[in-house]
Amino acid sequence: MKILMIAPTPFFSHRGTHIRIYEEARALEKLGHEIVIVTYHNGDDIHKYIETKIDVRRIRRWLFWYKKTEAGPDWQKVLLNIFLIRKTFYMIRTWKPDVVHGHLHEGALIGKMMRIIFFWRKFLLVSDFHGSLVNEMKSHGYLKISWLKSIFNFLERKINSIGDVAVVSDKNNVKIIKNARGDEKAFHVSDGVNVDYYKDLDDKKNLRKKFNIPVDKFVVVYTGALIENKGVKHLINSIKKTVKNLPDVYFVIGGFPAGWVRNYIAKNNLEKSVTVISPLNYFSLAEVNSLADVAVDPKDNSVQQASGKILHYMVAKTAIICCDRAINRNYLGDDGGVYLSEVNAENICQSVKKLYNDRELVKNYAENAFRRAEKFSWKKIGEQLEGIYKSNK
Repeated sequence: MKILMIAPTPFFSHRGTHIRIYEEARALEKLGHEIVIVTYHNGDDIHKYIETKIDVRRIRRWLFWYKKTEAGPDWQKVLLNIFLIRKTFYMIRTWKPDVVHGHLHEGALIGKMMRIIFFWRKFLLVSDFHGSLVNEMKSHGYLKISWLKSIFNFLERKINSIGDVAVVSDKNNVKIIKNARGDEKAFHVSDGVNVDYYKDLDDKKNLRKKFNIPVDKFVVVYTGALIENKGVKHLINSIKKTVKNLPDVYFVIGGFPAGWVRNYIAKNNLEKSVTVISPLNYFSLAEVNSLADVAVDPKDNSVQQASGKILHYMVAKTAIICCDRAINRNYLGDDGGVYLSEVNAENICQSVKKLYNDRELVKNYAENAFRRAEKFSWKKIGEQLEGIYKSNK
């Protein structure tokens, strides 16, 4: 099939949303499909890192000053999405895809516009919802005015009904999408992990040497976006107390934007206890995760997003500390890590202490999580998506 993916974002950026878009496309390509991704003018070039025939088509650089790649709403995206509508229109008119796969709520809405414009074309329209539009905006400090929030709640409900079929990253959101659609054509398509990236890596000692991490420390890692709605402040605020009580604990923080993290570390004289890796390239992620003993995902349930980083932690053979969410238990089971009833600095600190004092528990958690990781390979996710396409054409 010819599959057109709409990515209303600066693809490729080395973070979760982009990893899902890229890995879904890559898995489908490996199954023999042709993939074109339409996206913004800015973003990294995946062809620098891998050999692939995925065709990334960008809008023109009209907003040449727009260079933002981190997550979060921005009103300038309204203009960027207008240009993206034009690019999508051109690709459907000239390339004639069999499937139009719209990522995020904006991508689904653009797909719906194309369905109306090209009413005589028989392409399958797929909406891929990575989370809640309203909760995402609220978590970034938007929609504080009640009437504006009501407008976006209404808009989200309408967009949730778009598409011949919908796929959802968080299983808990499937019922919400089904209710909005009024049918059963909404499917849970989990985030995945590319297991191949974690094969044939050096051992922890050599990986730590490569990144100038002390080889004899108990290493705690976080890799991902360093922004408010990922809960990262709770983790950063836990560092000072943790290393004061446990000086053999060392933190590795990978991601961007990292300026505020570096400022915190300098202000609190934590340079000897923390390494910040920023920017963190997705194609180096496996090495950074695999040098750790423990990995932390401080994201809570407020934005209704799945947390693909946990899958990377699992295949990296780390013990995991995370929020007690249904999606996390779906990944880890009941014995794959430490679950926090509430994500805050104190609970993270106590969980690190618990694992530091029980290395056998660390080993058991890591082994249990690793055994479950294979079921979430992107290969299987690609096969699931292919099945959804074929059964709904």
